[in-house]
Amino acid sequence: MTTRDWTDADIHAMFERVKNWGRWGADDEKGTLNYITPERRARAATAVRSGRAVSCARNFPVHPHPENPYPAQHHMVIAGDDPCIPGIKGLEVSTDYIGIAFHGMASSHIDALCHVFVEGRMYNGHPATDVKSTGARRNTIMCARDGIVGRGVLLDLPAAAGVAWRDPDVEVRIADLEAAERFHGVRVEEGDILLLRFGRDKRRDAVPTSTPDGQKLAGLHAECVEWLHARKVAALGGDGIHDPLPSGMRYDHWPIPIHMCALAGMGLHLMDNLDLEDLARVAADENCWSFLLTIAPLRIEGGTGSPVNPIALF
Repeated sequence: MTTRDWTDADIHAMFERVKNWGRWGADDEKGTLNYITPERRARAATAVRSGRAVSCARNFPVHPHPENPYPAQHHMVIAGDDPCIPGIKGLEVSTDYIGIAFHGMASSHIDALCHVFVEGRMYNGHPATDVKSTGARRNTIMCARDGIVGRGVLLDLPAAAGVAWRDPDVEVRIADLEAAERFHGVRVEEGDILLLRFGRDKRRDAVPTSTPDGQKLAGLHAECVEWLHARKVAALGGDGIHDPLPSGMRYDHWPIPIHMCALAGMGLHLMDNLDLEDLARVAADENCWSFLLTIAPLRIEGGTGSPVNPIALF
């Protein structure tokens, strides 16, 4: 079982050490995306060899589920049983409507830097009150309106450990990340978009989500924050939500330390609930654990994030 070898004071001190507030200027809203330079994008593109493309997103989550208490909406507006548009002769179409509250455990999405606060402040010291009922005024997803493109690196943590999935009761440590690097023969470098597979989907298939144990998720120990900071990771994604669940039992005032330190402290954008099963299979088949990764958030003014469909190209 997880032990509380760190205290709230330890995490608070680490938060202060990894803060990037002011690093790229007082008005910066991109955070660690600043590590992805045009030169790094161009270099990532030259690594494409086979041309195999892989989606890293889950399907639009319309079905109720313990992990999806507020399902996304998908309704038909015009369907094939009555496809005619009134007033336009001969035009037959089908159209639909979608709606989603994407934060949570079901939708593949990216968190903007205004999504999480620490002591009433978000990234770069801006107050939580800058997020209004009509939308955020700072640190919105619009900082990525031109897309996030760079070198993606996948660390398959269960494969590196010789197991089917990571145990939710044993947090992933720095040693596990570096063991996965050695296992795959890859090193996470400045400006990389790091993807972490915990084996969530394999475990879900084996452990019913109707049980308390089935609702647990594996995640990172808080110590990994300093590793991400030292490696200058540009963005982080995973098949879970990075923080272990349930997380409240671990710390009194830092219920989700990875989210809190990454988003509010470092300015590190997080992608939650990705589907990395196909990516892991293709990476193993190609024997290549780095690739060109393209992430295209929706242009939502004032948005606290966006659904995403990251595409890896080998």
